[in-house]
Amino acid sequence: RIPPETTLATDLGVSRTTIRDALSRLEHEGVIYRKQGAGTFVNRPGLQIKSRLDEIWSYEGVLRAHGYTPSTRILDVSTRGADEETAVALNIAPGDDLLVVKKLFLADTEPVILAHNHIPLSQIAAPYQKSDLLLPVYAFLSEYGRQPLSYYVSDIIPITASAETGATLHIPAQTPLLSLSEIGYSDDHQPILKSTSCFRDDLLRLRLIRRSVQ
Repeated sequence: RIPPETTLATDLGVSRTTIRDALSRLEHEGVIYRKQGAGTFVNRPGLQIKSRLDEIWSYEGVLRAHGYTPSTRILDVSTRGADEETAVALNIAPGDDLLVVKKLFLADTEPVILAHNHIPLSQIAAPYQKSDLLLPVYAFLSEYGRQPLSYYVSDIIPITASAETGATLHIPAQTPLLSLSEIGYSDDHQPILKSTSCFRDDLLRLRLIRRSVQ
C-alpha cells in the first residue's frame, strides 16, 4: 500500500498537487491502482511493463530497461528521392530528397532491432555529423530539424525476416518478427518522419496493459 498523499508530500518536500499529478500518471500507466475506501496500491503486473507502446522512447533506453547493455551501429546513410508511397505518407512530391538512415541496435552485443528512418531533407535545418545520427531520431530532429517530433501514428505488423534482414539480425530467413511502421508528426500535425523498425521478440518483448472500457 502506498502512503497517503499528505504523507508523501511531507516526506518528499513537494506539494500535494505534485503528488496527485504523479500518482494520476502512474495510475494511467498501470503501475498503481486505487481501491475506494482502502487506498492506493502497487500493481505488480504493471511493473513488468518495461516500455510503453503509447510513448516515444529511445531504443537504447528500452534495451537498458530490459537489463541489457545497449549500443547502436549506423549501417548506412544515404540521400535518395522519395518513392510514391513515401511521398504520399510524408506529404512531399515524388522524387524529393530524403535522408535515409539504417541503424542496428544491439543488446549485450547481440543485434535485436533494425531501424530505417526516412527524413525529408527539407526538414533538416542545421549541419550535422554522421555521429549525430546515433542520437534517437526524436532527439536528432529536436537538435537539427526544423520542427521537433511530437507524436507517431504507428502500425504494428507481423512479418517474416528476409534473407538480408535475417543476416543482419543473426536469425534464419523467414523467422517471425514484429515490425513498427510509423509516421512521425510535428506539433502542427505535419508528417516529418517515416520509420520502420523490426524487433527480435526472442530478446525483446513489448507488453502493454489493456483496460476494460466498462
